[in-house]
Amino acid sequence: MNKWSLVVTVVMMFLAVNIPRAIAQEENAMDQAAGNFMQDRQFRLTRSMSEAASACIECHKEKHPGIFADWAASGHARSGITCLDCHLADPTDPDISTSHAKVYESGTSKWADKKYSVPVAAAVTPKDCSRCHPDESQQYAKSKHANTMEIMWKLDPWLNGGMNSDSERKAGCYACHGTVLKMKEGRLDPATWPNVGVGRVNLDGSLGSCTSCHTRHRFSLAEARKPEACDQCHLGPDHPQIEIYNESKHGTMYHAYKEEYNWDAAPGTWTPGLDYRSPTCASCHMSGAGEVMTTHDVTERLSWETQAPLTVRPSEFKPFPANTNWQTERDKMKAICTQCHSETWVNGHYSDLDNAVENYNENYFKPAKKMLDELYEKGLLDKSKFFDEKLEVEYYELWHHEGRRARMGTAMMAPDYAWWHGFYECKHRFNRFMEEAKHTLESGEKAYIYPTFPGATGDTTRPKEIFAPSEQ
Repeated sequence: MNKWSLVVTVVMMFLAVNIPRAIAQEENAMDQAAGNFMQDRQFRLTRSMSEAASACIECHKEKHPGIFADWAASGHARSGITCLDCHLADPTDPDISTSHAKVYESGTSKWADKKYSVPVAAAVTPKDCSRCHPDESQQYAKSKHANTMEIMWKLDPWLNGGMNSDSERKAGCYACHGTVLKMKEGRLDPATWPNVGVGRVNLDGSLGSCTSCHTRHRFSLAEARKPEACDQCHLGPDHPQIEIYNESKHGTMYHAYKEEYNWDAAPGTWTPGLDYRSPTCASCHMSGAGEVMTTHDVTERLSWETQAPLTVRPSEFKPFPANTNWQTERDKMKAICTQCHSETWVNGHYSDLDNAVENYNENYFKPAKKMLDELYEKGLLDKSKFFDEKLEVEYYELWHHEGRRARMGTAMMAPDYAWWHGFYECKHRFNRFMEEAKHTLESGEKAYIYPTFPGATGDTTRPKEIFAPSEQ
């Protein structure tokens, strides 16, 4: 390169750098003259927490590292939601933990200081969750889940007849259905706690516990979408939904492909065919798909009440009549089904379900109920207590065990439960019941009453928090 070429190159580089700078300076000067110049930002949205909230986190990080780790991995933590956003209470709230308040005066750590003192609720309730999730809380409040304590007391002879003990109820029934929470000496009463039952009666008047499905303190959406979230309660001889699901094609496909599912899709966007292949419990009963909206009311989409002694429409279920139209709700469920199935398939399935319901109602339950009523009417069975006579047990298990399995097995397409665990067992239970009942009628002898029935010591008083005085 000669010296003239070098000079030209240097000049061009100078112009390439400085001409745009000069133009920008001139445009900036024009902007300033027009009042459109850049200035320091005067308003900022910053994610922060109070000293009290920070103290909660740091203290629990030391005392309960498992709680802290769960929260730290949660969507709440990523959104800046702290302990106090859920647990902060009004000073007049009935569920304030006074024992927790004393921690601030203990001086046991640098976080146990009066300057961090705030009123803390002993139990977080759906009412607390409604601060951020109002729609979900309102939907849940209408559901059978939230109102299951009322349903249980109206339907279950174990409670009304006092045929099990309070400790048996606490460890068994109430673990899923819920307790009536009470405070004792500044803490939650051990007789009612721990408990995250779906129908728990809270001290603030709300019903249920969101952590039944979204376990604390991660409150995972992914966890609630998996069938394992439901199988803690929906299992066993009387309502084996998880066993039925696992037997069905839906369950088989889920177990084969669940590692491919997008469990963390945003709320309201979880889509069949895109995020998952085969449905889970939530997919059918709660999640949205197509034009069907997401709901936290599990009473929706039901066209039969298959847990009831006599199968009825949800609006006719006396313990808790649903404010729904069964045909409208069936159409919603059909719309969920047709995301993956043809209309012919879906209509055929519902035809099978309707036939199974009629078969159970007409051939098993109604004749058995008629016979039971006749035995009571003629004084051959004693009405004062339930379960202390064999025929009462046989009748109960006909609808509560085999009858439910037959109906639920058909509804969720599990042939072994519909037949071998269901109608097959219904036949044998029905025959045993009818044979002994007819013998009792023919002989005129009163049915044998078990002289001792262990654990029949439970309180038969209906909870005043749910029932009016006239209903107790």
